[in-house]
Amino acid sequence: MKKSQVVPSTPKSTEIIKNKKLESDFNPSVKTLTRILNYVEEQGPAPKTKLSHKTNLNYTRLAKHIVWLEKKGYVESLIQDSQIKIKSTEKGKEFAKSLSNGG
Repeated sequence: MKKSQVVPSTPKSTEIIKNKKLESDFNPSVKTLTRILNYVEEQGPAPKTKLSHKTNLNYTRLAKHIVWLEKKGYVESLIQDSQIKIKSTEKGKEFAKSLSNGG
């Protein structure tokens, strides 16, 4: 008799970030982008769980915004100790300042 293997599932949010794929019609919320960038700028690289709680976003919505920011070069996602951490880039810091100043 063949034993069945249990394959651990990867959360959708993690897959979105790892694969860096977005729907073509995804439009990020400026308010959400501002919250993410401001938190990462103030606190430094943040795990997605902490970032989700501090920005009051569910994982999937957060992941889509992170991928959008990453594709624009505003953040980098790093995998450390099986955690995804989000870090702002210099370009992201400038973008955050422009958002905070009203564009």
